Amino acid sequence: MTKQLPDNFYQQIKPRLHRRIGRETRLARRVMDLGCGSCDLVRHLAVAYGQDVIGVDISGGSFPSRRHTPNGSRFHCLRRNAASMSFAEDGSADAVVSMWALHEMEKPRAILRETHRVLRPGGEIFIIDFPRDSLAQRLWNEDYYRPDEAKALLQEAGFEKVQLRLIEQGQVMWVRGWKPAHLDTQAEKRT
Repeated sequence: MTKQLPDNFYQQIKPRLHRRIGRETRLARRVMDLGCGSCDLVRHLAVAYGQDVIGVDISGGSFPSRRHTPNGSRFHCLRRNAASMSFAEDGSADAVVSMWALHEMEKPRAILRETHRVLRPGGEIFIIDFPRDSLAQRLWNEDYYRPDEAKALLQEAGFEKVQLRLIEQGQVMWVRGWKPAHLDTQAEKRT
């Protein structure tokens, strides 16, 4: 059994998760953060890695008023519904990240299909969320996905080689998938 975790456990591990996301996406030039909240991760990636990062959140109430890094580069936080990202062209993102947001999504299948569209072939998606029966469920009494459900959602949306690990003492799901780098020639002929 996992040792007793403090109620501020997730706040304590947040910087470490941001660094890990940064390391994993460091080669991506264009990154999208879905469910970005106050744009903390967006700002971190823009500052630490110089990436072109767009944060998308349906509420936008906690976006920072200043949206530039100390070196002067800007980052973007958009109030939009990720189920219809008309602002993003097909293949316009190298990586998409969603931290603490999958369980909040009203239409996760539509959002993941739209994410698949905006990712370039070979692009990666990273979902970081709380698993069912985690400390988060005790703290906030929300409904979270089981790991197999989260993995299945990505596979249904067309992502390949979906990997899932429970990290941080089993309190965090780390799900990673790739948009196929090859084109389906049969699907191409049908269109």
